[in-house]
Amino acid sequence: MVAAASVVVAVGTATGMLTALGDDGGGTDEARPQVTRSPRLQSPPVVPSPSPSAKPSASASPSASASASAKKASPGPSRKTAPETRPRTTPAATRLYRHPESQVLSWVQAHPGDPRRDVIRSRIADHPAAVWFADHTPSTITSRVRAVTSGGAAEGRVPVVVPYAIPDRDCGGHSEGGAPDLDAYDDWIDLFAAGLGSGEVVVVLEPDSVSQAECLPERERADRFASLARAGRVLKEANPRARVYYDAGHSGWHAPAKQAGWLRQAGAASPASSDGVFSNVSNFHATADEVAYDRAVLDALGGPSSLGAVIDTSRNGNGAPPDGQWCDPAGRKIGRTPTLSTGLGRIDAYLWVKLPGESDGCKGEPGTFTPSYAYDLAR
Repeated sequence: MVAAASVVVAVGTATGMLTALGDDGGGTDEARPQVTRSPRLQSPPVVPSPSPSAKPSASASPSASASASAKKASPGPSRKTAPETRPRTTPAATRLYRHPESQVLSWVQAHPGDPRRDVIRSRIADHPAAVWFADHTPSTITSRVRAVTSGGAAEGRVPVVVPYAIPDRDCGGHSEGGAPDLDAYDDWIDLFAAGLGSGEVVVVLEPDSVSQAECLPERERADRFASLARAGRVLKEANPRARVYYDAGHSGWHAPAKQAGWLRQAGAASPASSDGVFSNVSNFHATADEVAYDRAVLDALGGPSSLGAVIDTSRNGNGAPPDGQWCDPAGRKIGRTPTLSTGLGRIDAYLWVKLPGESDGCKGEPGTFTPSYAYDLAR
């Protein structure tokens, strides 16, 4: 069986926001910490079980992209680690931040007479969503991140930011891009971290970077995991109130033990780097399935009991398509409203990481806001 793909699409950046054109024409979206570069971790490789795979992709723009992966995994080896203890920080802000510049907001403003406008505005545009940073532009990344985090701090709300520039992103698929190498990526993360400020912020660190690592040779995989572990440390040292979550794929992909083995190598079990895991980014799997899967991953991961999970609910209202379709599949609906209060143990938040209405490339150009698709999801 082949699971539905994880498809992450965002396009263009200008002053820290994502920019693209929708199918009706028009619509724009969108201090370096003193951390010593750490050597590459000499982690023992996780030996993957043989599994069939299929990898659909969506094309990416220079500054943000679509990651697409579809795989089925059998359980991989799991290694228990001694639990660490750390009191869980209660966020001072309990409401998520809606960034004032996005593709959907621009479309709503530009189309006051469109009959779909009110539904799209009330069901999508009025809700907070993540802001992606998917271009390797060292000269501007600090200021662009700061524009988002300072906006959230000014309103006493929590922004969600997505660094998405790991080298070999999407393993050479249509979302390829990112930093030219891991040294450049480490430098970029330093600059990204410098824009985090001192307020509450949720960081969804590099979608697909762990789940899709099977495509890399063993040595390159270990190097990537070392950079991800370093990234988490850098982000949390720059802003101790930042909550950093690592890629757990989704419930239709790798088995929890296999995913946890990789996550452990990437630093996700250490409170110095991590607050837990994220799942279902740009995918469609039902929230209940993700809750069960994330808890299983966390149990296999080890680490402190404070580690939790965040789930992308932006398009999972009807669950995943039975045929595994990943590209703007018909019959999908928006899911649970974004919130930092789920009422469930170890589930820290429901987030809209993928903005509903941004196409995977079938109902519109990849990464662009597509009103017809948004309306179908929202009504």
